[in-house]
Amino acid sequence: MNTFSELGRVIEALGKDRGIDRSVVVKAIEQAFLVTARKKFGIQGEYETRYNDGDSDVEIYQYKNVVDKVRDSILEICLDDAKALDQEAEIGDQIGIRIENPNFSRVDVQTAKQIIFQKVRDAEREILFAEFKHREGELVTGIARRYERGNIMVDLGKAEAILPRKEIIPGENFKPGDRIQAYLTEVVMTNRGPEIRLSRTSPLFLIKLFELEVPEIVDGTIEVRSAAREPGQRAKIAVASVDKEIDPVGACVGMKGSRVQNVVNELQGEKIDIVRWADDLSTFARSALAPAEIANIMFDEEEHSMDVVVEDDQLSLAIGRRGQNVRLAAMLTGYKVNIISKIKLQQKIKKSVENLMQIPGVSDPKAQVLVQNGVMAIGDLVALSPAELSAILKVSEEESQKILENGRQAIEGAAITLQPDESEEIVSASAVPVYNGQLVNEKKGAEVVKGQDKFSDVEKRLREELAAFKIK
Repeated sequence: MNTFSELGRVIEALGKDRGIDRSVVVKAIEQAFLVTARKKFGIQGEYETRYNDGDSDVEIYQYKNVVDKVRDSILEICLDDAKALDQEAEIGDQIGIRIENPNFSRVDVQTAKQIIFQKVRDAEREILFAEFKHREGELVTGIARRYERGNIMVDLGKAEAILPRKEIIPGENFKPGDRIQAYLTEVVMTNRGPEIRLSRTSPLFLIKLFELEVPEIVDGTIEVRSAAREPGQRAKIAVASVDKEIDPVGACVGMKGSRVQNVVNELQGEKIDIVRWADDLSTFARSALAPAEIANIMFDEEEHSMDVVVEDDQLSLAIGRRGQNVRLAAMLTGYKVNIISKIKLQQKIKKSVENLMQIPGVSDPKAQVLVQNGVMAIGDLVALSPAELSAILKVSEEESQKILENGRQAIEGAAITLQPDESEEIVSASAVPVYNGQLVNEKKGAEVVKGQDKFSDVEKRLREELAAFKIK
C-alpha cells in the first residue's frame, strides 16, 4: 500500500497548508478507501478502514460471520478458517480479517483520490463559511479581480466575494486591481461553496464607515440610532450621546469636518446630514426634515404616518430635490411623511368652516371647533349623534339635536352644498419609507447568534457514511 501511503502524506500536507485539521483529512482518507474496498470486494460486504499513524498506512478490514457452511464468501467464513485467525472464534461470531494486499487498480486509486480531494474541498468550504459567517455585519477590504454579469468579484485573500451590480454606488467604476471596501451583508452556502455577498449601498455601510472615523461610536459614548441613504446622492444619519457633555453631531463632523469628509470621500461625494436623535418623535421629525422649518406636525399612529405643515417658502426645502429630503426623512423616522402647505391647509379649513356655517345654528366659532375635531363637511356633521356633537361643542344635547335637525332639513331641501370645493390637493409631497432606518441592536444580535449555528461543525459531512457508487 505504498501508493496509498504516499497519497495520504500528500493529502495531509495539503490539508495543513489550507488550514484543515489533520483529523479531518485522515477521516477523508479512511472513507475514500472504504468506498474503494466496497466497489472492489463486494458492495454487500462489511468493511472498516483505519489510518495507522505509525506506519502512515491505511488498514482495511473485512468483517465476516462465522458459520458451519459458507453460502456467501463475502459475508461468511467457515469455523476452521476463523479459528486459524482467532483460536477463540465460535459459530455466530463476527471476525475482522485484514486485507493485506488489496491490489487496487489504477481506476480504484483514481476513485480514492477523487473522494479525498472532494472531501478536502468540502471541509475547506465549510471552514471558509464558518470563518466569514462570523464576520457578517463587518467591513471588509479586498481587491477587484473581474466582472461577471455586471457583478464585481472581490478577492478577500482566503476567499472570493461578490459585489452585486445593485450594491454598487451609482457612478462608481472599479477596474481590476482596485481596492474595494464594502459591508459584508451575508454568507450563504451554495452548491459551489460559500457565497460571500457585499454591499456599498447599504445604510449599514455608512454606519460602519462612521465607526472607523469616530472612536466615540466604537466605545459606546455615541450611538447611531438611525440611518437612511440614497446611494451616491444624499444620506442622513441620526446620532445620540450617552454623555451629556459630548455633542454627538460635532463628534461625528470632526475638526473642520475631517471625520465626515473621510466618509464622504469613500462614498464618492455622497452628501451626509448628521441629525441629533430625540426620543420625542415630533422633535426628531423636525430634525430629520432639516433644513426646512416646520410649522406643525400631526401624527397618525394607526396609519404610522405624519402630516407635516410648512410655510410655502419652506416647501422646496422640506421636499428636497426630486423629493429626496422627504424620502430620507421617511426612512430615518420609519413613518410615512406627508408634506402639506400651510396656506393650502388654511384655505381648506376656511372652506370647511364656510361649508358648516350653512347650517342654521352653526356660528363661525362653532365651525372652527368642529373642523379642529375633524368634522370637515356637513356630511360629517349629520353623521354624529347628539351626544357626540354636544361633547365637541360643549353645548346641551337639546341644542345639538336642533343643529342636526337643521342640517338634515337643509340637505333634504337641497339648499346647501354638502362638501366644500377641494379642487386643489393640499399634500404637496408624500413619501413611504422603503425601509425603516432605525436600528434594533437586540434583534440584530439575536439574528447573528442564530446564524452561527449553521454549518458550525467542519466534520459534519465527513462523518456521514458514503454509500457505494454515490461519490460526490
